[in-house]
Amino acid sequence: MWYYMSRMLRISKLTDYAILVMVELTRNGDMLSSHAVAERVGIELPTASKVLKLLAGHGLLASYRGANGGYRANRSASDISVAEVIEAIEGPVAMTECSVEEGLCSQEDQCGLRGNWQRISLAVKQALQVVSLAEMSAPHSPNKPPLNITTLGV
Repeated sequence: MWYYMSRMLRISKLTDYAILVMVELTRNGDMLSSHAVAERVGIELPTASKVLKLLAGHGLLASYRGANGGYRANRSASDISVAEVIEAIEGPVAMTECSVEEGLCSQEDQCGLRGNWQRISLAVKQALQVVSLAEMSAPHSPNKPPLNITTLGV
């Protein structure tokens, strides 16, 4: 069983932290310092600072300098998708390098899978785009049905 757990497709820890940070910053709309964010989310200050800068650089947060400065979400939790946060930290949502850009794979000339990888990548991206931070922050209920994601028709 450990083999399967270590081989799963997953986002990076930094992206996981970024989603936690965004949920915290959209919770009540307050402006928070990087110290306050790190403390509330339970991560180290250098990690929080890195995440905050990346999120601000992609327009998800506004940053304010000065003694009373900090970070504030630019939109509400219901208006920010999980895909946007992932892209701010990881780059484009893609299952393979070749599904994003031509010329990155040495097998490209002999391989006919690029189009299908692009379709799969698009389906994954669309699935992540329909999940908002508001949904992510809602308490989980065992009786709650799974998210209804219908993107396989791409």
